[in-house]
Amino acid sequence: MTRAALACLAASGALAFAFHALVAQPSTTPLTSEEAVDAREALEIARQQQRNARSRAERLEGQAAQSREAAQQALQEAAALAARVQQAEAAIAAAEAELSLVEQQRKALDARLAERREPLARLTGALQTMASRPLALSALQSGSLRDVVHTRAVLASTVPVVRARTASLRGELDRARALEIERAGVLADRREAESRLESRRRDVIARAEKERILARQALGGANREAELAVELAEQARDLDGLVGRLESDAAMRQRLAGLDGPLPRPTDGQAVAAPRQSGSSASRNSPDRFLLPVSGRVAEGFGETGASGGRASGLAIVPRPGAQVVSPAAGRVSFAGPYEGFGRIVILEHDGEWTSLVTGLGQVSVEVGQSVTAGSPLGLATQGRPRIAFELRRNGRPVNPLDFQR
Repeated sequence: MTRAALACLAASGALAFAFHALVAQPSTTPLTSEEAVDAREALEIARQQQRNARSRAERLEGQAAQSREAAQQALQEAAALAARVQQAEAAIAAAEAELSLVEQQRKALDARLAERREPLARLTGALQTMASRPLALSALQSGSLRDVVHTRAVLASTVPVVRARTASLRGELDRARALEIERAGVLADRREAESRLESRRRDVIARAEKERILARQALGGANREAELAVELAEQARDLDGLVGRLESDAAMRQRLAGLDGPLPRPTDGQAVAAPRQSGSSASRNSPDRFLLPVSGRVAEGFGETGASGGRASGLAIVPRPGAQVVSPAAGRVSFAGPYEGFGRIVILEHDGEWTSLVTGLGQVSVEVGQSVTAGSPLGLATQGRPRIAFELRRNGRPVNPLDFQR
């Protein structure tokens, strides 16, 4: 057999091998990794939190515009700003989750393209070899005519499959370019959300500082209640003991506020007016729905067994570093400051003998005795590996905050 025939046979063998390798490859590889599932879940949570924050901000802005009381209007405006901050934070989280999905799709696509390169390279080389020696010339060389017929049959069956596979490959390359464009758009969205976040966060910090100064002035400068709260914190053996003491004080204040006012002395011909029942007002204002104080992923649920072996009396939420923390409902600050082992904490008393506890803050922007509304800024989460704990108590007993979530 001549060299030409041998070359033709070798090219035919390489062509057949490359053809079978190409046919055996799957056209697509679906994303089913655990990372992809987590990214999709994070994306859905972030988008829902973004919608909730936007809705709350719009509602508070409308209420502030209609409010006739300057103090209430200021509270609602501050809460609306905090909601806009949380909206921007959720937008960044959504962009990052979407970017993670795009990156995973790109990696999967790159892997598929890498798998296809080798058989396509072999196929291209075999076709080039065949093209360098046309079949008509090969037929004139001494050798078996069956080899020429076999090569013709291989080519005839290969060309349609090659066209189909290269069309699929072109589609994959188009998908790669589309993913690159999508990635650039997601990065632009994230930069825009970060810019909005920075601007709104400055506004919230300035407004919260103003509210804190006004509250301090209204409470008479040197706040004796704040000093007593610090003394309680030093005396309490643990956080539960501190919360219990503050709840007792809050209950006493509510009972005193609910007492009937002094009866006016009647004059001749005048009836005695009925005393004002202020206690009923407290029950009417008692919140039955609470906000989660921060946007993020719930890492530990109510009643779950923690690392120490005890059951969680609240929620543990993992937010973005430096995330905005807000008041779960309208109420009064009974403690605000550092507490050993819990970072900076805020304890709020609400009408109806409700108490909420938020721990793990990096910065606190409220004063003891200060009144807040639902969504008022309380401070910021820590910058390094933040973890915000949220406990809700009714009549001194912990309840699941998710059962009373707005």
